[in-house]
Amino acid sequence: MASEETEGLVRLCLETAAQSRDSIQRWRKQKRTLELLPSHLSEALFHLLLRRRLLFPSLLEVFRHSVEEIDLRVQNSVDAEWMAYLGAFGCLRSLVLAECSKINNDALWPLIGMSTLKELNLSRCSKINDVGVKYLLQIPTLEKLSISETSVTSDGVKLLSSLSNLSLLDLGGLLVTDEALSSLQVLQKLQHLDIWGSKVTNGGAAVLRKFPRLSFLNLAWTNVTKLLDVPSLACLNMSNCTIDSLLATNGPNRTPLDKLVLSGATLLVSESAAFFYIYTNVLSFLDISNSNIRSFWFLSSMKALKYLDLSGTMFGDDSVEQIATIGVTLKSLNLSKTRISSAGMEILAGRVPNLEMIYLSDTPIDDSALFYISTMPSLKDINLSNTKVKGVTRQTDDENDFAYSLAALQSLRWLERLDLDGNQISDSALYPVSGLQELNYLSLKSGSLSDGCLEYLSSPPKLKHLCIRDAVLSNGGIQFFKPPAMLKMLDLMGCWLLSVDAILLFSENHPQIEVKHELSPLVSEKLSAKQSTLNTSTMKNSPSKQKQKQKMEKMPMLPSSSMKSTFLDQRLKYNREELLAMQYSSLSLASQGAYCFVDELGLKTKTGNELRLCIKGISLIKPNDFRRLKSFMWFEYVSLQNNIQGTQTATRIAWNGSATAEP
Repeated sequence: MASEETEGLVRLCLETAAQSRDSIQRWRKQKRTLELLPSHLSEALFHLLLRRRLLFPSLLEVFRHSVEEIDLRVQNSVDAEWMAYLGAFGCLRSLVLAECSKINNDALWPLIGMSTLKELNLSRCSKINDVGVKYLLQIPTLEKLSISETSVTSDGVKLLSSLSNLSLLDLGGLLVTDEALSSLQVLQKLQHLDIWGSKVTNGGAAVLRKFPRLSFLNLAWTNVTKLLDVPSLACLNMSNCTIDSLLATNGPNRTPLDKLVLSGATLLVSESAAFFYIYTNVLSFLDISNSNIRSFWFLSSMKALKYLDLSGTMFGDDSVEQIATIGVTLKSLNLSKTRISSAGMEILAGRVPNLEMIYLSDTPIDDSALFYISTMPSLKDINLSNTKVKGVTRQTDDENDFAYSLAALQSLRWLERLDLDGNQISDSALYPVSGLQELNYLSLKSGSLSDGCLEYLSSPPKLKHLCIRDAVLSNGGIQFFKPPAMLKMLDLMGCWLLSVDAILLFSENHPQIEVKHELSPLVSEKLSAKQSTLNTSTMKNSPSKQKQKQKMEKMPMLPSSSMKSTFLDQRLKYNREELLAMQYSSLSLASQGAYCFVDELGLKTKTGNELRLCIKGISLIKPNDFRRLKSFMWFEYVSLQNNIQGTQTATRIAWNGSATAEP
């Protein structure tokens, strides 16, 4: 308990220190340095400032005596000025600069002579070439170097032979020749070598036997077709290669591989010949996804398999028994884009008790498979995207005779991730999700979902990442959505009815939640504008915020339990094409300053009085009825008592905008 309180206090201190540029300047002016702060806390503050875009070059000097590991990948602001400060870091052991577009040869000059730097990642820094390699040679302590997809040539690779302490070398995507590879055989400490996409041939690959400690080798996308035995090898990747012979040896011993990746490979020999020189009894990781393998009998001999990826192959129900024989050791199984059906899942039921991950996306399985999946008690991650699973099964034609198929998953007490993207899941089908106590990731992508699903998605207590993409969510629905207490990420991409104001208000009410949407850049601009002009205390009672709340209060609420019997989903009147037409038409009108267009409604008042509906200053008059509003903000009709000049009416329009009814 005490440790948790301490961690909470530390997080609070870090949050306060990285709150804004003003807070940074305050502790800098008071000469509070981080020299005595433990490295892990100093690194946490460093990366927190980085994520909030509050880190600038001159501030780096504050961390130079404490930070040991820095990850700046994809930070396009990092340039030679940053590197000038980083070169003075006296404790720096690891520096990641992958995909930093402004890093060039000159930017590496400050790193010369660093005595503590052991790991450097320059992957995809396209401006680094052979000149930059010469600077790297003057960092003799380097043990791990990644220069994949840079502009380094085969001549530059030859220079690396002087870095005798290298244990990891990533040259992926470089045009390494047989000659260049041969020059590296002096690196006797090398354990990890990545040369995917190189020009290495069978002749050059023969040199690999001279690396006594080589345990990891990546030859993907190369012209190597025959690989001789490498005694120390534990992990081999020959994805997208054409294979004629694999780890052949003249002796009786077989290579005790732990991991083998043949994704997208084309075998020119039979499966038995391909695996003949591999000691399959110790193989724990096998990836043969998208390969041309058609027979899977060899799986029954791989009793130590923990990870198996057969996605994109011809695997079907007739081969499921081979997986079932693996039994208790199997922990991860990927059968996406295969021919397995619910009948095949029945064969697996109860026979893989320790399976933690199963991926069945883009397969013909349906709701009946959920029962068989529920017999795998250790499952933590399930992917059922783009399948026939709908969450509801019907035994008869009676609309009231149905069962929630997702309820079968409630028996999986360890389930943490569930992916239902692309399935025709309805709102009510998600009712069982509220009972998944350990669920922290849920992904949904369906045009069949609306505001009604939000009620069930409020309940999972540990949900941290929620995706509701392409759903027909209204501004009012989001306003009254009560997100789970632990939610950190809400992905609403493709929910085209939502407005900037609605997302902005949600973000202000739930600042701990990151919202993803096509309008997020506009929302961020508005939030930044507010933060630059108001302090924290002022923002809590901001008049503009109160005004915005009053505006949003006019938006429709989710129907309460007392209103469910009279709630009518107006989307049922339209098919998918009509909804899309409304979307694009409304967006066009929005660009012209209009917010809706009109069509016939057909709802009449109890009296024959003429009613006027004022919408955004546009007056629409028609005797004895309302006009139907097809807005890009989805509307709904709710049966409420509404008094217009003392006359009781049975219908009120509730929609996402400002509307008043006048006599």
